[in-house]
Amino acid sequence: VKRLIMVAADLVILPASFFIALQLRTDFSHYNLKPYAFYALGITIFFSILFFIRIGLYRAVVRFIGQEAIKAVIKGVSFSAIVLGLTVIFLDTGIPRSIPFIYWAVALLLVTGSRWGVRELINSQQQTKKMRVAIYGAGSSGQALLRALKNTHHCDPVLLIDDNKKLRGSVFQGVRVVSPRRIAASVKEKGVEQILLAMPSISTQRRKAILENLVPLAVRVQTIPSFEQLISGSAGIEELHDVNVEDLLGRDPVVPDETLLSSCIQNKVVMVTGAGGSIGSELCRQIILLEPGKLVLFELSEYGLYAIDKELRGIIESKQLTVELVPLLGSVQNKSRVLAVMQTFAVNTVYHAAAYKHVPMVEHNMLEGVNNNVFGTYYAALAALEANVETFVLISTDKAVRPTNVMGVSKRLAELVLQGLAKSLAGGNKKLNKQFSVQSNTRFCMVRFGNVLASSGSVVPLFQKQIKEGGPVTVTHPDIIRYFMTIPEAAQLVIQAGAMATGGDVFVLDMGEPVKIAELARTLIHLSGLREVDAETSVGDIEIKYTGLRPGEKLYEELLIDDNSQPTQHPRIMRAEEPFMSWEELETVLTDLKKANLAGDCDQVMAILLTLGAEYQPAENSNDLLWQQKAKFSVKPNVVSLERGLKEA
Repeated sequence: VKRLIMVAADLVILPASFFIALQLRTDFSHYNLKPYAFYALGITIFFSILFFIRIGLYRAVVRFIGQEAIKAVIKGVSFSAIVLGLTVIFLDTGIPRSIPFIYWAVALLLVTGSRWGVRELINSQQQTKKMRVAIYGAGSSGQALLRALKNTHHCDPVLLIDDNKKLRGSVFQGVRVVSPRRIAASVKEKGVEQILLAMPSISTQRRKAILENLVPLAVRVQTIPSFEQLISGSAGIEELHDVNVEDLLGRDPVVPDETLLSSCIQNKVVMVTGAGGSIGSELCRQIILLEPGKLVLFELSEYGLYAIDKELRGIIESKQLTVELVPLLGSVQNKSRVLAVMQTFAVNTVYHAAAYKHVPMVEHNMLEGVNNNVFGTYYAALAALEANVETFVLISTDKAVRPTNVMGVSKRLAELVLQGLAKSLAGGNKKLNKQFSVQSNTRFCMVRFGNVLASSGSVVPLFQKQIKEGGPVTVTHPDIIRYFMTIPEAAQLVIQAGAMATGGDVFVLDMGEPVKIAELARTLIHLSGLREVDAETSVGDIEIKYTGLRPGEKLYEELLIDDNSQPTQHPRIMRAEEPFMSWEELETVLTDLKKANLAGDCDQVMAILLTLGAEYQPAENSNDLLWQQKAKFSVKPNVVSLERGLKEA
């Protein structure tokens, strides 16, 4: 029906254009047309409508009519004028030969104008209140986004911003380009409610600088997909998403060393413990792209293992890889299970990411934290020695440096275990060399880094969730600072660090500049288009609420025990030179710790941890152990039978 209406309109417009052209050229009221003039007009209209149909002019949806439809109109009207011109030449019409040219101009104006007018009428009836948006970037991406938004019913682009002096003052589709220096005034003047970043290929540092300028405006900021996504076709220019926190860190990626990446992985059997966790799963994603012969996924959580196995199989299928996946359930606290896996699949490289890492949770569950983080690492390391694993990489944490919580000291003790094993084997420990005479070439190392964005327990997803729910945003302390790194970058650096191991190495990742958590929360609020609630006037949208440091938490983290580190061949990986315990001392500590753990004696476990050379100083806000003492009595009857069973075994 719409197409028939458009045809009917053109059947009126084309004759009207002809007579208007005559009126403009001659005094039509005193001009006598010959009979053939009407034949010429009929022929022109007939063939014009057929040509309009042929070029698809009636298939265009009027309310979305744009540049392509206008091109079709020009083509169709030009054809119509040519037909009229030919009839004027070959028929005795009495029509002046200049008429086809005037007809072309009038018909073009009326045909285009009719469609444009209907489009505006329909859109004005359908549209609700449009959001006024500004586009930051007036280059090709910004102009493409502008065209896309012009055809939507919810966005009204009113401003373009660009630091290119050549573009300033230019007008694209009715929208003027202004300088970033005038952004605050222009945003206020135009009533901008949202800013869209349309610069997919700029550096991270440049993006960070732009965002820092936008934060005070308290206008919601969104961005188009990355340049790589646009080129690959995995995302369209109009697919907007909120600014990633990675953009606020301002760290440009360092090109990885391909030799280091593939050294411990390509054509080898690789095992990742804790494969379903934040770091473990990202390690798996990057490892399969390096094409190991086999990847063993070792995970305690059934769902975690299922999720990462399913995801990896999808990647393997889409990229046509030949990697064999082996998903296995199990706990690193079960040495015989870990050893059986390593021996059965002849594992070459182990990335040990299995750990309890949530500070308050481990503080409240000391015994399980020590069991998993310390003895899980100890048993996995012994199994690696016995299975003749080439490289064993422990994923550590900055909380292991001068720890103030159980999680931190348990990870430091795990580091000491690997250091002790490596140094004792290298120094010719007779007991160890006798036990592992063939397997004493295993290289142990650990990679220490800070918080990773979007990991389980990270503050960033929590802040984003709280902002969406209307607040408050909870921050433990106004002065607390943390180092941050993206999960992919951390995993990539872990893989490269492991390849540089010689035995007992402590690698420390360059985490960049520390981030003040309260400022991070404030920035996320402002970039969501909201304002922090003023403490004095109570004016604002989202409150920042300070809840106090959590059990075992400290204001800042460190990456080095001593200020003694050496550069490596990778600019973001350092090798730390730190003190360690002899294997004889460690054996005594581990034996006493295991006995106390089996007995559920939290006081004794704490006493042993305090005697370590790890500078462990429990934070003043650590919970007392009364509730753990209660838990100890509830498990004591089972401890006796467990010890008897162990002795019998």
